Amino acid sequence: MNDEIKELKAEIEDLTIHLADMLEAVLYYAGVKEENLEKGVKAYIEALDEVFDEEEDSDMGYREMIEVIDYLKQKKPELFK
Repeated sequence: MNDEIKELKAEIEDLTIHLADMLEAVLYYAGVKEENLEKGVKAYIEALDEVFDEEEDSDMGYREMIEVIDYLKQKKPELFK
């Protein structure tokens, strides 16, 4: 059982890293400058709370991601090209 839990934790960590990379890619293609990607990810995470309440966070799809990116373009234009 212990080995199984360790494997699951490692898999979750790998998926988390992959998701962070995907978010950077999405932000890059949305126009965030490459040198601002780390700031962009932090701003995106903070903007989630500003754009949505806790109940809405659980149902995040691509439309909601676009809404957050549009919000960032208005509030943090310095991140974008």
